[in-house]
Amino acid sequence: MRIALASFLIFCVSLTLAAQSAPNATGDAATILALENAWNQAEEHKDARALDELLADSLVYTDWDGSFVNKSGFLDSAKNSPVQDMVLVNDDVHVDMYGDSAVVTGVYHEKGQERGRTYARTGRFTDTWVKQKGTWLCVASQSTLVAAK
Repeated sequence: MRIALASFLIFCVSLTLAAQSAPNATGDAATILALENAWNQAEEHKDARALDELLADSLVYTDWDGSFVNKSGFLDSAKNSPVQDMVLVNDDVHVDMYGDSAVVTGVYHEKGQERGRTYARTGRFTDTWVKQKGTWLCVASQSTLVAAK
């Protein structure tokens, strides 16, 4: 378990460094981009512990199907999801900073298998991040399915 946690932390640091070299991504905005990528990786690997570190205790989450859950519901769903072989990537991501708050918008592409059936989804997302005691945490997330481009 320690090796997995250490690997995840190294992964997060590498994402932060990579995001800092992205155009128009500086400081806190680059950190948030790295956290968004870490979130995708944690979901792909059903890593509830990593997700727990990214999400505020007060998280509210509205999924593409209209379901609405709190943090514990989201973590339980991620950990016990019937989805296998998930790949989740973002593009067209924008971070708008508001002091110790940020709003992230973008497009996500998700593929996987659920109950033996292959699926692919494309959606838009909005995540709201707040810096609490020096740590960025997501406090709200919402996704909406869109037609694939």
